[in-house]
Amino acid sequence: MTITEAQQAVDAWIKKIGGGYFSHLTNMALLTEEVGELARVIARTYGEQIPKPGDLSASLQEELADVLWVVICLANQSGIDLDRALLASLEKKRLRDADRFASRR
Repeated sequence: MTITEAQQAVDAWIKKIGGGYFSHLTNMALLTEEVGELARVIARTYGEQIPKPGDLSASLQEELADVLWVVICLANQSGIDLDRALLASLEKKRLRDADRFASRR
């Protein structure tokens, strides 16, 4: 699935089943919540925290997908083409950081 197809699929689901987009503010709060859930999985899987029962009921894959879902919702409701936005970001980083990480190669 391409990013454009993902944006179209999320938009179709929101309009047909989801009852419309939440406000930008609500989606930002939901994104923060999802990033927190992602952080919990990473901290307990790769960090020093020992998981409590239920902490790892969701997988890293699931939490990343949940974050992506809300990011797509915010892009859709803001009229942002994420394909274009990501290409522009990659180009910006290519130009700005061409030599920045040379010591790590």
